[in-house]
Amino acid sequence: MRFQLTEDQRALRDGARGLLARRFGPAALRTAVDEPGRLDRALWRELGAAGFFALRLPEARGGVGLGLPEAVLAFEEAGRTLLPGPLVATHLAAGQVPGAATGEAVVADVGACGLVEWLAEADVVRGDAAGAVPLRSVDPLTPLHQAPVARDVHPVAVLLTAAEQLGSATRACELAVQHARTREQFGQPIGGFQAVKHLCAEMLVRTETARAAVYAAAVTTDPADIDTARLLADEAAVRGARDCLQVHGGMGFTWEFEVHLHLKRAWLRTHRAGDATESEESLAAELLAQPI
Repeated sequence: MRFQLTEDQRALRDGARGLLARRFGPAALRTAVDEPGRLDRALWRELGAAGFFALRLPEARGGVGLGLPEAVLAFEEAGRTLLPGPLVATHLAAGQVPGAATGEAVVADVGACGLVEWLAEADVVRGDAAGAVPLRSVDPLTPLHQAPVARDVHPVAVLLTAAEQLGSATRACELAVQHARTREQFGQPIGGFQAVKHLCAEMLVRTETARAAVYAAAVTTDPADIDTARLLADEAAVRGARDCLQVHGGMGFTWEFEVHLHLKRAWLRTHRAGDATESEESLAAELLAQPI
């Protein structure tokens, strides 16, 4: 089985990256941080027009007619740029909630642990959000509410969240390497020091291991593969952001850098589609059920 991207898949990835770079670059990210809780509806509709939410919807129903591997590539790019909004919930609602596929509607979803992202901005809420109370979110780009009743997590939601984690891990690795090449101490770039080299190398290994797992799970859609992808992507995103902070030193904690935002979003995503313990238990049950 081959997991290399096709020419069309590479074009899709590059197109998504170009759109997000154009519409949600560093200036837009800073604006979103300064205006927490406000969703850019124009950007949301533009994502809908580009087919972001309707990627897996059949063409006969107005969608793009692609598959889960293509959706994973798009969500990886969204994670790379820290794109805010209930992306997974709206994507899963395409074809079921009017306006979700085109970005005319913003869909929130009551997830595991009863957490609801972007409830106040949502046009449609899937699940029981009655009595939900606001929470102070660690991520300034993701407002949260706590609902009394949790909802079962869809496997595709787990995988798309893992794809976002992969994108964030990739970006953290890029930022660390860029800083290590340009920041100088004692007359040489800090990337020349062994400790920094090791940090960057370990970030790359975790990221590429997670990439292989996420891409494979998108092809096989096997529950055990999805749980494995989720665990590896969570580790790559959280540990990658922490190591990136370490490479940046004290500057990484300041608001002018995006590093800390990747760490905060990675923390939040670890609770979006269940948590690591749930995936570990599910994976263990799957493996124990297999004949020896």
